[in-house]
Amino acid sequence: MSKKHEHEHGHDHGHDHEHGHDHEHGHDHEHAHDHPHPHPHDHPHPHEHGHAHGHDDHDGHEHGHGHDHPHPHESESTIEHEHPARTPLLSEGAGVGKVLFLDAFSGIAGDMTIAALLDLGIPLLVIERAVSALPIEGFHLHRGHRHRSGIVATSFDVHVEGEQPERTYGEIDAMLAAAPLDPKTSTLARRIFRRLGEAEAAVHRMPLLDVHFHEVGAVDAIVDIVGSAAAFTYLGAEVVGSPLPMGRGFVKARHGILPLPPPAALECLRGVPTYGVDLDVELVTPTGAAIIATVASRFERWPTFAPERIGFGAGTRELPDRPNLLRAVLGTVSSGSIDIIGSATHVILEANVDDLTGEMAAHAIEALFAAGALDAWATPITMKKGRPALTIAALAAAESADRVAAALMQETTTIGVRRLPVSRTERPRRIVSVMTPYGSIRVKISEGPFGPPQIKPEFDECAAAAKAYAVPVREVIAAALAAVPK
Repeated sequence: MSKKHEHEHGHDHGHDHEHGHDHEHGHDHEHAHDHPHPHPHDHPHPHEHGHAHGHDDHDGHEHGHGHDHPHPHESESTIEHEHPARTPLLSEGAGVGKVLFLDAFSGIAGDMTIAALLDLGIPLLVIERAVSALPIEGFHLHRGHRHRSGIVATSFDVHVEGEQPERTYGEIDAMLAAAPLDPKTSTLARRIFRRLGEAEAAVHRMPLLDVHFHEVGAVDAIVDIVGSAAAFTYLGAEVVGSPLPMGRGFVKARHGILPLPPPAALECLRGVPTYGVDLDVELVTPTGAAIIATVASRFERWPTFAPERIGFGAGTRELPDRPNLLRAVLGTVSSGSIDIIGSATHVILEANVDDLTGEMAAHAIEALFAAGALDAWATPITMKKGRPALTIAALAAAESADRVAAALMQETTTIGVRRLPVSRTERPRRIVSVMTPYGSIRVKISEGPFGPPQIKPEFDECAAAAKAYAVPVREVIAAALAAVPK
């Protein structure tokens, strides 16, 4: 069975595939190669459907296909200068504490996702390095651009140049696990591929490890998923997705005619909001569905945030009633947006993770306190498919929220952090030092119109004094309480 949107076609890009695409790109794409890249960055996705679209390359752009991997010495600034993309390039972690909104008004595919992220300002080298870590060859990447309704958008294609082996999900997962990828990129890529593999397994009623990703489709899917995972990890933003448009009709696939939306795409979108549109075209491919369903923390028409940067990724075909684009918008949750929810003095930051060990969770909580959290905790939860997981959360003052969010992103495997603005009522507090037979001990006194004051000696100091004097810690606590002035 095949993979990706391609549903068995072998690819998914531009989601247009397959339906006779008239992609028009003739705009100087600067194929990131100006260095021969052995790498793919550009999917040409030859679908195995009967047409091999060559994208954009037919426009007279010679992109050095040389297979081989990107030149790490190639100047990214040169690449960006030649390509009409957003500048300056985004730095690693530029999205931490921010929201990345994937506005899929025309649907989503793997190549469109990478194209939109490149147009937003993710360096092409991030994609190239991730893909070059994989033991696959016989393809190269190509970044170009296309015009859609007057908008100049980035395009991304993977050009497969020779025969490719048929790969099973089990083989691909093992390859990703063994590849020298950044750990967070590897974890995210494997999660996305697993969602895609489980969808195919459900459609074909077969064991997950035996699901086949056919030739070109496998290469396209691998590049799109690993490249997207690397880009999302590099940016570090919380991803929010829009509801997804579902086309209708049928598409010719490797094993016959399939209804739209593709069965595998629907399996990937369990729980994701969708709506129907009056177009006989594939708008959401399986690979695109797997990516957005895995990375998005939530779905809404438009999040409450202040846009800062916008990128457009182009699909390969022209649509009759809308520009075939995926819009990526990076922004911040402004103080104004928090005021809409209420006057918040504090923020609860939280993330759900299903691949964190107990030791790592404990370390993450320590890091949250070090970053300025007023409190931090882990709550056992159950996630998709009954998987046990943890919610790692922290309470922070509004002014410390960005630092705490960054720590949560850095010290856990999450790719997004939820922010819940809150306000709290506090007792006025003061700390006094009292003299006891065991030395000076600090005591916290919380007062106010809430009944008798709460008096609590600092436990760490009591414990240290108890050890020094070889007495039970409760004796030190009692002595400290007795010494507090009445």
